[in-house]
Amino acid sequence: MHNKVNQAGELTVGVIGNPNSGKTTLFNSYTGTRLKVANWPGVTVEKKQGAFKYHNHVYKLVDLPGIYSLTPYSIEEKISRQFILSDDVDVIVDIADASNLERSLYLTLQLIEIGKPVVLALNMMDIVEERGMEIDLHRLHEVLGIPVIPVSARKKTGLDVLMHVVSHHQEIKSKSNHVVVYSDLIEDKITKVTERLREDNPDIYNPRFYAIKLLENDTEIMENCPVDVSGIVDKSYETEIINQKYDFIERLVEEVLLNIQEKAQFTDKLDSVLTHRIWGIPIFFGIMGLVFFLTFTLGDGIKGILEGWLESLSIWTAGGLSTLNAGPILTSLIADGIIAGVGTILTFLPNIAILFLALAFLEDSGYMARVTYVMNGVMNKIGLSGRAFIPMLLGFGCTVPAIMATRTLENERDRRKTILITPFMSCSAKIPVYVLLSGMFFGNYATLAALSMYIIGLVAGLFTAFVATKIENKADQLKASDVKPEVNQLLIELPEYKSPNVYSVLLYVWENVKAYLSKAGTIIFLACVVLWFILSFGTTGYVEDMSQSFGAIIGRFLVPILEPAGLGFWQIGVSLIAGLAAKEVVVSSMGIMFGIINIDSALGLSAMHQTLGAMGFGALNAYSMMIFVLFYTPCVAALAITAQELKSAKWTTFVFMFQLVFAWLASVLVYQIVSLFI
Repeated sequence: MHNKVNQAGELTVGVIGNPNSGKTTLFNSYTGTRLKVANWPGVTVEKKQGAFKYHNHVYKLVDLPGIYSLTPYSIEEKISRQFILSDDVDVIVDIADASNLERSLYLTLQLIEIGKPVVLALNMMDIVEERGMEIDLHRLHEVLGIPVIPVSARKKTGLDVLMHVVSHHQEIKSKSNHVVVYSDLIEDKITKVTERLREDNPDIYNPRFYAIKLLENDTEIMENCPVDVSGIVDKSYETEIINQKYDFIERLVEEVLLNIQEKAQFTDKLDSVLTHRIWGIPIFFGIMGLVFFLTFTLGDGIKGILEGWLESLSIWTAGGLSTLNAGPILTSLIADGIIAGVGTILTFLPNIAILFLALAFLEDSGYMARVTYVMNGVMNKIGLSGRAFIPMLLGFGCTVPAIMATRTLENERDRRKTILITPFMSCSAKIPVYVLLSGMFFGNYATLAALSMYIIGLVAGLFTAFVATKIENKADQLKASDVKPEVNQLLIELPEYKSPNVYSVLLYVWENVKAYLSKAGTIIFLACVVLWFILSFGTTGYVEDMSQSFGAIIGRFLVPILEPAGLGFWQIGVSLIAGLAAKEVVVSSMGIMFGIINIDSALGLSAMHQTLGAMGFGALNAYSMMIFVLFYTPCVAALAITAQELKSAKWTTFVFMFQLVFAWLASVLVYQIVSLFI
């Protein structure tokens, strides 16, 4: 058994628990922002680990995927079990939801059967107390034979005690991995299989755990079993073992859970309204409408401060370059390329922060989990599970993690359809485009124009999934007339409503703001520099007239294609190409091309409005451009993650081309139809 601090002096702690048990909140409480995010080897499931010091010792925490069981039905369960069974983990901290003890203890019993040091951290004890309930911690410890520590990850209580127990990991030893005594038949089978395993490998660690798994006909364990136990394991005993575990848990919970009050809880009362079969959907759209309204209105108010700083920076830089007698090329690169490009994007930071603040608030309160349930009926009608709505919802923040979230979907068809339509949700990178164009052309209706993008994108995504499902079903019928469309079943646990944890919310906002700033300093910076070069140089070298630049040559090639959409201007073509790097660059490119540093300020908007107006670019053209930006390929990062998830060049190319064609058709339809009436 691996039970010593590794050579680097670190103690590796595996943090495991059910989904919504507060596992990640506790993980963040210890590690803060000192975490490393990667993927587990060979798969694309996110791996989070962080290190911190406790009493001069370094502890490495590994945040394992949220699971209900060590039976690997999903890739997350497979990863968690492989790690727990490996020699890489010294101590297992099992985070259990104390307010839902019966559900949580199933995983605990499986962990105990493995035989490694396990500490049971009973989280959400504050909720238990609010309900007027008590848990007999001493009796729970006596029965399970492992340390039981009450904690509240949200309020950060009990965390020091928990880590103190973990630090004495060599003293943690269950009195027996025999906590659950099964029926005579199953115990007899376990004994025989255990003896058979020991005959082949006398040094095998904890053969009882493997014997139980073999009796459950665990596919992975059976495939790797070096001995033939078919004479003993004559059938699968999985159902009997599961039932007997739950019988044990039920008796234990009845014994340790005291003062149960039979009254309607706050969560039940709130759910009767928020998840109502009629009012649930309108309430959801009302909440999201408020989120986006605040994003645009409050964000614009705070944005003015950053605009002032940018203007001061621009004046100071221009003065400094003049004092240094910098040449026109260097001056243009810094003032027109970098400051006008990157600086403009940074002024939209308040809008981005407010959006992620609202999303974090809804997530941490427990409401987001209910959206899956509320939207399940609608999603079923278009051929998807309610689970598919979560990636779509995440798409309002960023398309990259939204596409990664499709891994939780049950079948490949659902994943492909969801990956196809998720980019239609307006991610935070599109906000600068909406704010700029709606602010210039729609006056008092600017917020309404911007909000319409979210509605149009959602409706278009649902409609696309519906059509795709119809095509799939038709294809199935042509192959075999008796094929029936697959019914998407939804089994989901709804967590308790709770007051959002300020630390968790702010940490979530900071991580996303940091990612936005990182993108501004890398992808957007490089895109702006490249854009400045192609707009400042032409066939004759450096040009002051951008219409003679390489960028203009490229843009003019696109004019005939974009003309039917009302976007037949070479400057717009260049902006849309630049937007493939990141949607924010659409705004940056316009600032660079028109030489307006503070493009989103009142003065900048006025100057840009006059310039575009002189070109014949009006409100309808602006709305058509917003439609195009809404639907075409989000960014190179999203395209890369699409290729990674689909693992098919054919499907990735199809998604890319579909989004481009859809964007063109949608903007053409809007422009041509509205043109008939104005």
